[in-house]
Amino acid sequence: MNALLQSASSSLPRPDQAPAWTLPDLAGRLVELSGDAASASLTAAFGLVLETQLAGDRAAWITLPGSSFFPPDVADGGVDLAALPVVRVPDARTAGRAADHLARSGGFGLIVIDLAAHEGRTDALIPVPLLTRLLGLARAHAAAILILTRKSHEDPSLNSLISLRVVTVRSANAPGRYQVQVRALKDKRAGPGWSHGETCRGPAGVR
Repeated sequence: MNALLQSASSSLPRPDQAPAWTLPDLAGRLVELSGDAASASLTAAFGLVLETQLAGDRAAWITLPGSSFFPPDVADGGVDLAALPVVRVPDARTAGRAADHLARSGGFGLIVIDLAAHEGRTDALIPVPLLTRLLGLARAHAAAILILTRKSHEDPSLNSLISLRVVTVRSANAPGRYQVQVRALKDKRAGPGWSHGETCRGPAGVR
């Protein structure tokens, strides 16, 4: 896994009411963030974790064996690791149940389910009844539930219950900095096709 490169500056200006990759835009939704091994999915996800913490809310991270992030890089990006619960579970079904438990508490503004380490198909990883409960809990508590998957842009979303599916594109910007763009492939609220860009900096070791 490539080292996480954490977002370091504000997002690009956008017209009023235009969708963007921000916590208020994702609240009450099931969101899928997909990409391949070279994508900037972790950057985009931890940008939301940082935003959640800065807003005085709590985020949680659920992950499978074989998937992780590099804590020093995450901390360098401003995330308070002491305030970020990390739940490691054996499989996707258990990850969904853990997310259900956390969402039901009403104490989290963002719950990330990292399924990027799962090998093979991702269209039936979390049972539909469980996804339905998660969607209801997200709406009830105005929380965002973000599911990370590893797949190509052409593959379908995890399930029809996914309200928003995005992919990330990373490009060089300047020495020690790069551009991350989040592109919507599916959006039940605003329609697909919008994008959200941020200028990011690499961790201390590569700057």
